[in-house]
Amino acid sequence: MRLFGLIGYPLSHSFSADFFKKKFTIDNINDAEYRLFPLNSISELPEFISHTPDLHGFNITIPHKVTILPYLNFVSKVAKEVGAVNCVKIERDATGIKLFGFNTDVHGFRESLFPLLKPNHYSALILGTGGGAKAVGYSLLELGISYMMVSRKKDDKSCLHYSEITKEIIKDNLLIINTSPVGMYPDIENAPDIPYEFIGRNHLLFDLIYNPAETLFLKKGREAGAVTKNGLQMLELQAEKSWEIWNS
Repeated sequence: MRLFGLIGYPLSHSFSADFFKKKFTIDNINDAEYRLFPLNSISELPEFISHTPDLHGFNITIPHKVTILPYLNFVSKVAKEVGAVNCVKIERDATGIKLFGFNTDVHGFRESLFPLLKPNHYSALILGTGGGAKAVGYSLLELGISYMMVSRKKDDKSCLHYSEITKEIIKDNLLIINTSPVGMYPDIENAPDIPYEFIGRNHLLFDLIYNPAETLFLKKGREAGAVTKNGLQMLELQAEKSWEIWNS
Protein backbone atom coordinates (compact mmCIF):
# COMPACT_ATOMS: atom_id res chain seq x y z
CA MET A 1 0.00 0.00 0.00
CA ARG A 2 1.43 3.36 -1.07
CA LEU A 3 1.14 5.91 1.71
CA PHE A 4 0.69 9.67 1.32
CA GLY A 5 -0.26 12.33 3.82
CA LEU A 6 -0.28 15.82 5.23
CA ILE A 7 2.31 17.20 7.65
CA GLY A 8 1.64 20.23 9.82
CA TYR A 9 0.41 21.29 13.23
CA PRO A 10 -2.41 21.40 14.09
CA LEU A 11 -4.29 19.48 11.40
CA SER A 12 -7.89 19.61 12.60
CA HIS A 13 -8.78 22.15 9.86
CA SER A 14 -7.46 20.10 6.94
CA PHE A 15 -9.60 18.93 4.04
CA SER A 16 -6.85 16.84 2.42
CA ALA A 17 -7.67 13.45 3.97
CA ASP A 18 -11.33 13.64 2.89
CA PHE A 19 -10.36 14.90 -0.57
CA PHE A 20 -7.99 12.02 -1.28
CA LYS A 21 -10.27 9.42 0.28
CA LYS A 22 -13.02 10.50 -2.13
CA LYS A 23 -10.57 10.69 -5.04
CA PHE A 24 -9.27 7.18 -4.41
CA THR A 25 -12.85 5.85 -4.33
CA ILE A 26 -14.03 7.72 -7.45
CA ASP A 27 -10.90 6.88 -9.47
CA ASN A 28 -10.84 3.27 -8.21
CA ILE A 29 -7.35 3.66 -6.75
CA ASN A 30 -6.92 0.69 -4.41
CA ASP A 31 -3.21 0.79 -3.68
CA ALA A 32 -2.98 4.18 -1.94
CA GLU A 33 -3.87 5.68 1.42
CA TYR A 34 -3.73 9.29 2.67
CA ARG A 35 -3.27 10.12 6.38
CA LEU A 36 -2.75 13.13 8.61
CA PHE A 37 0.64 13.36 10.35
CA PRO A 38 0.74 16.10 12.99
CA LEU A 39 4.38 17.13 13.52
CA ASN A 40 4.80 19.81 16.15
CA SER A 41 8.38 20.54 15.07
CA ILE A 42 9.91 20.14 11.62
CA SER A 43 12.99 18.70 13.33
CA GLU A 44 10.94 15.50 13.75
CA LEU A 45 10.79 15.05 9.95
CA PRO A 46 13.93 12.90 9.28
CA GLU A 47 13.05 10.35 11.97
CA PHE A 48 9.42 10.28 10.86
CA ILE A 49 10.35 9.58 7.23
CA SER A 50 12.91 6.91 8.10
CA HIS A 51 10.32 5.13 10.27
CA THR A 52 7.56 5.36 7.62
CA PRO A 53 8.99 3.31 4.73
CA ASP A 54 5.72 3.17 2.77
CA LEU A 55 5.46 6.97 2.56
CA HIS A 56 5.84 8.10 -1.08
CA GLY A 57 4.93 11.77 -0.76
CA PHE A 58 3.25 14.32 1.43
CA ASN A 59 1.77 17.80 1.57
CA ILE A 60 2.93 20.44 4.06
CA THR A 61 0.81 23.04 5.75
CA ILE A 62 1.17 25.61 8.56
CA PRO A 63 3.66 26.08 10.16
CA HIS A 64 6.23 24.07 8.16
CA LYS A 65 6.01 25.39 4.56
CA VAL A 66 9.16 27.49 4.98
CA THR A 67 11.06 25.67 7.72
CA ILE A 68 11.07 22.42 5.71
CA LEU A 69 13.38 23.89 3.05
CA PRO A 70 16.73 22.91 4.69
CA TYR A 71 15.58 19.26 4.90
CA LEU A 72 15.07 18.87 1.14
CA ASN A 73 17.55 17.48 -1.38
CA PHE A 74 15.94 19.30 -4.30
CA VAL A 75 13.63 22.32 -4.52
CA SER A 76 11.80 23.23 -7.74
CA LYS A 77 12.43 26.61 -9.36
CA VAL A 78 8.95 27.87 -8.43
CA ALA A 79 9.19 26.72 -4.82
CA LYS A 80 12.66 28.23 -4.50
CA GLU A 81 11.50 31.61 -5.83
CA VAL A 82 8.38 31.53 -3.65
CA GLY A 83 10.39 30.47 -0.62
CA ALA A 84 7.80 27.92 0.49
CA VAL A 85 7.06 24.25 -0.20
CA ASN A 86 3.72 22.47 0.19
CA CYS A 87 4.38 19.22 -1.68
CA VAL A 88 7.22 16.71 -1.26
CA LYS A 89 7.96 13.62 -3.32
CA ILE A 90 10.07 10.89 -1.70
CA GLU A 91 12.46 8.68 -3.65
CA ARG A 92 14.16 5.76 -1.94
CA ASP A 93 16.96 3.69 -3.48
CA ALA A 94 20.21 2.02 -2.55
CA THR A 95 21.89 5.39 -2.01
CA GLY A 96 19.32 6.49 0.55
CA ILE A 97 16.25 8.73 0.82
CA LYS A 98 15.83 11.86 -1.29
CA LEU A 99 13.20 14.55 -0.78
CA PHE A 100 11.98 16.71 -3.69
CA GLY A 101 10.08 19.89 -2.81
CA PHE A 102 7.45 21.67 -4.93
CA ASN A 103 4.89 24.45 -4.54
CA THR A 104 1.49 23.48 -5.95
CA ASP A 105 -0.25 26.40 -4.21
CA VAL A 106 0.94 28.63 -7.04
CA HIS A 107 -0.81 26.45 -9.62
CA GLY A 108 -3.96 26.12 -7.52
CA PHE A 109 -4.32 29.82 -6.81
CA ARG A 110 -3.51 30.99 -10.34
CA GLU A 111 -5.96 28.60 -12.02
CA SER A 112 -8.70 29.37 -9.49
CA LEU A 113 -8.31 33.15 -9.76
CA PHE A 114 -7.75 33.56 -13.49
CA PRO A 115 -11.37 33.10 -14.74
CA LEU A 116 -12.53 35.94 -12.44
CA LEU A 117 -9.97 38.54 -13.50
CA LYS A 118 -10.92 41.68 -15.39
CA PRO A 119 -8.71 44.34 -17.00
CA ASN A 120 -9.08 46.63 -13.97
CA HIS A 121 -7.57 43.98 -11.67
CA TYR A 122 -4.02 45.14 -12.33
CA SER A 123 -2.99 45.72 -8.71
CA ALA A 124 -3.76 43.86 -5.49
CA LEU A 125 -3.52 43.81 -1.73
CA ILE A 126 -2.32 40.58 -0.13
CA LEU A 127 -3.43 40.32 3.49
CA GLY A 128 -0.83 38.29 5.38
CA THR A 129 2.85 37.49 4.87
CA GLY A 130 3.17 33.71 5.39
CA GLY A 131 3.87 30.87 2.95
CA GLY A 132 0.44 31.24 1.33
CA ALA A 133 1.06 34.94 0.73
CA LYS A 134 4.35 34.16 -0.97
CA ALA A 135 2.65 31.73 -3.36
CA VAL A 136 -0.09 34.26 -4.10
CA GLY A 137 2.46 37.00 -4.78
CA TYR A 138 4.38 34.78 -7.19
CA SER A 139 1.14 33.88 -9.01
CA LEU A 140 0.10 37.52 -9.32
CA LEU A 141 3.42 38.52 -10.88
CA GLU A 142 3.03 35.64 -13.37
CA LEU A 143 -0.33 37.17 -14.29
CA GLY A 144 1.14 40.67 -14.65
CA ILE A 145 -0.54 41.99 -11.48
CA SER A 146 1.41 44.18 -9.06
CA TYR A 147 0.73 43.88 -5.34
CA MET A 148 1.39 45.16 -1.85
CA MET A 149 1.50 42.89 1.20
CA VAL A 150 -0.24 43.89 4.42
CA SER A 151 1.22 42.85 7.78
CA ARG A 152 0.14 43.12 11.41
CA LYS A 153 3.76 43.91 12.33
CA LYS A 154 4.44 47.62 12.40
CA ASP A 155 8.21 47.04 12.17
CA ASP A 156 7.93 45.24 8.82
CA LYS A 157 9.01 48.07 6.49
CA SER A 158 8.49 45.96 3.36
CA CYS A 159 4.73 45.79 3.95
CA LEU A 160 1.82 48.05 4.67
CA HIS A 161 0.39 47.94 8.16
CA TYR A 162 -3.38 47.50 8.43
CA SER A 163 -3.64 50.96 9.99
CA GLU A 164 -2.12 52.45 6.82
CA ILE A 165 -4.83 51.19 4.46
CA THR A 166 -6.72 54.25 3.25
CA LYS A 167 -9.74 54.83 1.02
CA GLU A 168 -7.37 55.58 -1.85
CA ILE A 169 -5.48 52.31 -1.39
CA ILE A 170 -8.72 50.32 -1.39
CA LYS A 171 -9.95 52.16 -4.49
CA ASP A 172 -6.64 51.63 -6.29
CA ASN A 173 -6.45 47.89 -5.53
CA LEU A 174 -9.58 46.21 -6.82
CA LEU A 175 -8.22 42.74 -6.05
CA ILE A 176 -7.85 41.85 -2.35
CA ILE A 177 -6.64 38.41 -1.24
CA ASN A 178 -6.75 37.19 2.35
CA THR A 179 -3.95 34.70 3.02
CA SER A 180 -4.09 35.08 6.81
CA PRO A 181 -5.96 32.65 9.10
CA VAL A 182 -8.26 35.42 10.35
CA GLY A 183 -11.84 34.23 9.95
CA MET A 184 -11.03 30.53 9.79
CA TYR A 185 -13.24 28.16 11.80
CA PRO A 186 -13.79 28.38 14.75
CA ASP A 187 -12.80 32.08 14.67
CA ILE A 188 -15.63 32.89 12.26
CA GLU A 189 -16.70 36.20 13.85
CA ASN A 190 -13.48 37.98 12.85
CA ALA A 191 -12.25 39.47 9.58
CA PRO A 192 -9.05 41.23 8.47
CA ASP A 193 -9.06 44.84 9.69
CA ILE A 194 -9.52 46.78 6.47
CA PRO A 195 -11.98 49.64 5.66
CA TYR A 196 -14.75 47.58 4.05
CA GLU A 197 -16.89 50.69 3.54
CA PHE A 198 -14.74 51.58 0.51
CA ILE A 199 -15.20 48.23 -1.25
CA GLY A 200 -17.54 48.28 -4.24
CA ARG A 201 -18.89 46.32 -7.17
CA ASN A 202 -15.59 46.51 -9.10
CA HIS A 203 -13.70 44.67 -6.37
CA LEU A 204 -12.76 41.00 -6.33
CA LEU A 205 -12.20 39.48 -2.87
CA PHE A 206 -10.48 36.09 -2.67
CA ASP A 207 -10.01 34.21 0.62
CA LEU A 208 -7.65 31.25 0.87
CA ILE A 209 -9.83 29.98 3.73
CA TYR A 210 -12.48 27.40 2.81
CA ASN A 211 -13.97 26.70 6.26
CA PRO A 212 -16.38 28.41 6.64
CA ALA A 213 -17.36 28.53 2.97
CA GLU A 214 -18.10 32.23 3.35
CA THR A 215 -15.86 34.01 5.82
CA LEU A 216 -16.83 37.35 7.32
CA PHE A 217 -14.26 38.91 4.93
CA LEU A 218 -16.13 37.48 1.93
CA LYS A 219 -19.55 38.27 3.41
CA LYS A 220 -18.63 41.94 3.83
CA GLY A 221 -17.36 41.99 0.26
CA ARG A 222 -20.47 40.34 -1.15
CA GLU A 223 -22.73 42.76 0.72
CA ALA A 224 -20.78 45.64 -0.85
CA GLY A 225 -21.37 44.20 -4.33
CA ALA A 226 -17.92 42.67 -4.85
CA VAL A 227 -17.23 39.35 -6.56
CA THR A 228 -16.03 36.84 -3.96
CA LYS A 229 -14.41 33.41 -3.94
CA ASN A 230 -13.10 31.09 -1.23
CA GLY A 231 -10.09 28.79 -1.32
CA LEU A 232 -11.79 25.43 -1.88
CA GLN A 233 -11.13 25.16 -5.62
CA MET A 234 -7.56 26.32 -5.08
CA LEU A 235 -7.03 23.49 -2.60
CA GLU A 236 -8.59 20.95 -4.95
CA LEU A 237 -6.38 22.08 -7.82
CA GLN A 238 -3.19 22.04 -5.74
CA ALA A 239 -4.09 18.57 -4.41
CA GLU A 240 -4.55 17.23 -7.94
CA LYS A 241 -1.20 18.76 -8.90
CA SER A 242 0.43 17.07 -5.90
CA TRP A 243 -1.00 13.72 -6.98
CA GLU A 244 0.40 14.30 -10.48
CA ILE A 245 3.86 15.01 -9.02
CA TRP A 246 3.84 11.96 -6.74
CA ASN A 247 2.97 9.72 -9.67
CA SER A 248 5.31 11.28 -12.24
